[in-house]
Amino acid sequence: MEHFDLCVIGAGPSGYAAAMRAVDFQKKVLLIEKDVIGGAGITNGALSSKALWEISRQFSTLRKRSEDLHMELPEINFGEIQSDVKKAVEDRKSILTDHVDRINKENHLVTLKFGTAKVVSNTTVQITLDDNSEIIEADNLILATGSRPRKLSHIPIDEKVILTSDGIDALEAFPESMVILGAGVIGCEFATIFSGFGKTKMNLIDKGDRILPFEDDDVVRVIEKTMEKNGVHIHRNSKLTRMDIVDGRVEYELEFTDGTNKIFNVEKALVSVGRVPNYENMGLEEIGIEMDGRGIIDNETQTSISNIYAVGDITADIALVNVGELEGRYAVERMFGIPERKLVYENISTIMFLDPEVAGVGLNEIQAKQKKIDFKIACVTYKFIPRAIANRDTRGFIKLLVSNDDKMKLLGMRVVGQGASAAIQAVALLIFMDKGIEELAECVHPHPSITEGIQECVRLLLGKSMFKPQVYSHEITCKTCVNGEYVEA
Repeated sequence: MEHFDLCVIGAGPSGYAAAMRAVDFQKKVLLIEKDVIGGAGITNGALSSKALWEISRQFSTLRKRSEDLHMELPEINFGEIQSDVKKAVEDRKSILTDHVDRINKENHLVTLKFGTAKVVSNTTVQITLDDNSEIIEADNLILATGSRPRKLSHIPIDEKVILTSDGIDALEAFPESMVILGAGVIGCEFATIFSGFGKTKMNLIDKGDRILPFEDDDVVRVIEKTMEKNGVHIHRNSKLTRMDIVDGRVEYELEFTDGTNKIFNVEKALVSVGRVPNYENMGLEEIGIEMDGRGIIDNETQTSISNIYAVGDITADIALVNVGELEGRYAVERMFGIPERKLVYENISTIMFLDPEVAGVGLNEIQAKQKKIDFKIACVTYKFIPRAIANRDTRGFIKLLVSNDDKMKLLGMRVVGQGASAAIQAVALLIFMDKGIEELAECVHPHPSITEGIQECVRLLLGKSMFKPQVYSHEITCKTCVNGEYVEA
């Protein structure tokens, strides 16, 4: 029986990161993958959808500029777009595979095997591929099998007419019309993508009165306005009562909060109602791993069995690629060393690939209120940022949240607009370091850059802004929240 220091089940972002961190400790690692290396973080997930979003964003910009400059817009072919997305996926997969091969040639520390894994005991794993099966032994196990789109039993999902995100790459042409069930991040991202091409009439089903219910009102207003301008119809305050495939198309019925019902007909549907962890048929219940409907229960990546760890989407923690990678590395450090710092989620940076894009770190206003934290806000719209003016797109804003005291420690930031993702990392570091805005006040930002908006927010909080809020009260704001109520700063 082959023996390893560590067996990692799942070669997605978290499992791959764990395996490579174990290499740093000179440990012999077995990495098992059921399907393709990279997991959903590459295929049918973060990389593929973001590659599609990037093409959509570029074409949407071209559409707008062609109107302004009276240019003829080129024709686009969805098949060619899909080929380009698949090439991006293959490029990433080949890098990961080549990396493992080169490590093996150098020190033989990482072995990659394909097959279905079943945990027989806390130290043994059975690997099955086709009709072949083998048992391996490992001192430690990491479960990193990820998640899959949640399906609803009353909806006939066939991945052809009614899809989940797994079926998007099978589309051969732009749908003439599409409805998306679910107004969370993934649903809104795909609504943005397809509306950006201008070829698909989009409907979005939202059970509440606004999309993205976890985000602040000002963020949502910008995104909703752009969506609707791009032709997305948001079914607000609606409940799906049925969705069927009729004559090769989608027929769905909604019940609205005013008591009315209405039937709609579209070419395709996308069901985007969350994801569920992949832990079935792995033998985990038999060996006593604690889990619930949300995922495997873990204590800083360690499960109820001391030498078995769980990381990434299979747990009930935050389901993001960067979080999964962080957890994978942390689990290995717990096994073979001492982590340099505690595993924390407060300063995780996030990006929502919308139009315009949204980036955030730390707390937003909703979360600060839920934690009963008093805070100050400084907000500057893109209208006052030279780089945004040069980009000819001043939709959006930069918003800083700081503690309501003399230290004004950074609590969080939201950026809505072009280049949002490039503007947040310095603030993420300062939040992690528990620093105040004096650290940002000393920075000299390049010109012209989006981050100059951060500098103006800091100046606003310090009472020395370039543009005065009393002059532009709707576009530059500085206020304080005390006991959940806002007062002017």
